[in-house]
Parts: sequence; structure tokens; C-alpha cells
Amino acid sequence: MRAIVQDRYGGTEQLHVVDLPDPVPGEGEVLVRVGAAAVDRGTWHVMTGTPLLARPGLGFRAPRAGFRTPGRDFAGTVEAVGPGVAGWAVGDRVHGTANGSLAELVTTSAARIAHPPEGLSAEEAAALPVSGLTAHQAIRGAGVTEGQRVLVVGSSGGVGHFAVQLARAAGARVTAMAGPDGADLARRLGADHVLDRTRDAIGAEGVRYDVVLDIASNRPRRELRRVLTERGTLVCIGTENGGRFTAGLHHSVAAALLSPFVRQRLVMHVSKELGADLEELDAIVATGAVRPVLDLVAPFEKAATAIDHLAAGRARGKVVVTVSPSA
Repeated sequence: MRAIVQDRYGGTEQLHVVDLPDPVPGEGEVLVRVGAAAVDRGTWHVMTGTPLLARPGLGFRAPRAGFRTPGRDFAGTVEAVGPGVAGWAVGDRVHGTANGSLAELVTTSAARIAHPPEGLSAEEAAALPVSGLTAHQAIRGAGVTEGQRVLVVGSSGGVGHFAVQLARAAGARVTAMAGPDGADLARRLGADHVLDRTRDAIGAEGVRYDVVLDIASNRPRRELRRVLTERGTLVCIGTENGGRFTAGLHHSVAAALLSPFVRQRLVMHVSKELGADLEELDAIVATGAVRPVLDLVAPFEKAATAIDHLAAGRARGKVVVTVSPSA
């Protein structure tokens, strides 16, 4: 099979396509022919080996074997079923997560996959697992319900554009904060009010929010707490500007440590790659309330271009790579 690999940490210039032996599914695993694979900030972090705090898991000097091929989201068809797997058969459409999804074939646990909703292309189905699960679990964990006010900071990216739609699907009144080039997207997704992050103060709407989803904005915690209700919930979903050692992770950790001592609930969100949760998300998508927005779809040989587009902060929605068009 063909796969994109890296032998060291760095930029996309060191990615290359190689032929590797076809993987074989083990106990509880399926083998999938990948039709499409999405990329996200996690793809970039693994490729560059940052933050350094993650190196014990990724590999100190170079990526460990399981991280030589970038990517986690995928959609495709089942090629083989390993021992102990029930409910899946060769030829089934599937999407989920795996280590190294930028390859023609991947193996993954049956606990990390689901049947994608009818009507989605392989590229749309591949866009859902990582970013969609992150948004779904954050909205669910915050207890968003009908009539609440929800602020999504960073609403036009991979996670943010799902969060806006999911909060609306839960019946909340949604305010989206985005850059000037993301405002129209936020409105199309159903945001009731849109704030321009380059011009508007975070409290410009003049209301207090029951839930604030802060997606990689690195805004001061006190600023976010000021726009929360007295017992509101702040969910910190990633940070990006905290340096090579923590990449800002300490901001989220600090919020979680403060939470027991204040009335507001401050959450450091950690997404879980669970097939059962992906099934929940798929059920919402099947109603038509949520739809992946594809900002860029690149061919397999141009995967580096897709990752660079994402890393430059230009993505509005999801960035996807077509791997095997027939899968």
C-alpha cells in the first residue's frame, strides 16, 4: 500500500510517499481501505513533534513507528475483519479514527468506528470523527439545553463550525466569534449573532452566556469568565500560542485547577475517540441539523498542501485529503 510518512519532526517538506506492507487486523480490529482522511491541528502537532511535552508519547528524537504516518480521521470501506469483531463485514462503509490515516489501508479498533450517515461523501464522512467528536462531547459535557445562550469563540474552524451547529441543534441561542473571513460562514451555520474578533470586544453583545466554548483562542481566562453567568460553564478546547514546550496547554490546566474554588465551572476538554459517541453524532447529522463544511479537498499527492493550508490558519471548516477515490 502507499502511505505518507515522515522520518523526523519538521514541516511538510519532509513528508514523502512510500510503499509499505499491507497491515493485518488483529484481535478486535478491522482493516479499512481509506477513501478520504481529514487533517487537523493534531496532525500538525504530531508532524512537528510539538508541544515538547508530548514527546514521551510521540518519540523523543523522531516519531515512533505508530506516528510515522500522519492523520487520524478516515472514511472508507472494510477490507477485512479481525478475530472477535462483530457487527462489521467486508464492504461496509465506515468512518472513525486510526493512527496514520494518510495511507491506503489502516487497521483500527472496532470500538473507534461507526457507520457514516447516508448521503455523505467519503470526504464529508472523514471530516466528522476528530473535530465533530470534540465539539459533540464538549456541547454534551457542558449540558447545553434549549434556551441557553452559548458563545463559540473560534467558530469558523474545524471544531468551531461543528460546535455552532450542535449548539443550535440543542436549542441554544448561539453567538459566534470569528475573524472577518469567517463571519459569513458562522451566519450560514445558524449563529444568531456574530462578533468580529478583530473589532468587537468579547462582551460586545451585552449579555451573559450560560456556556462559553473557547477554541484555541488563548484569550485571558478572566476575560472569558467575565461574560459567563454566575454559574456558567467555560470549556477550554485547545490552545495554540503557548510556546514549544506546552503550546498553551497550561492555560487549560490552570482553568481546570481553579474550577473547584469558584462558582463557575471551568473545564479542560479532552476529546475521546469513541465509536459509540460517533454513532450519537452521526444520528444528529442524519437529521440534517449538522453538516460538515469542506474548505479544501486535496488529492493524496498534495497532502502537504492541505496541512500547510491548515497550519496557516486559513481553514474555514475542514481540510480533507482524498486517498482512494473508489473506496
